[in-house]
Amino acid sequence: MKKHFFYFIATFLFAVGSISASASSNTKAIRDKVNGMTDAQKEERITQIQQRVEEIKAMDKSQLTKAERKDLRKELKDMNKEARAAHGRTTIVIAGLVIIILLLILIL
Repeated sequence: MKKHFFYFIATFLFAVGSISASASSNTKAIRDKVNGMTDAQKEERITQIQQRVEEIKAMDKSQLTKAERKDLRKELKDMNKEARAAHGRTTIVIAGLVIIILLLILIL
């Protein structure tokens, strides 16, 4: 029974690790860019991002081609990631919490 449980947990951990590893390359570049900024530069960049988002909201998107709409979505996603990095929020990954809890259960 313990072997099956261990194999299940190991498979789950490898699956979660591979998903997070593939998504971190773009966010790492954004995080490095933001870490090199001063607080005043971060606030200025956040203001620029807010203005750009308002411009995009005001656009008539019905006249855009499919590729242009895709580029706008990508730009918004990148700006969202940059704004989150500029605010300096620290998030705890749920998988990490699960791993810690499971290790505590197995040890105790």
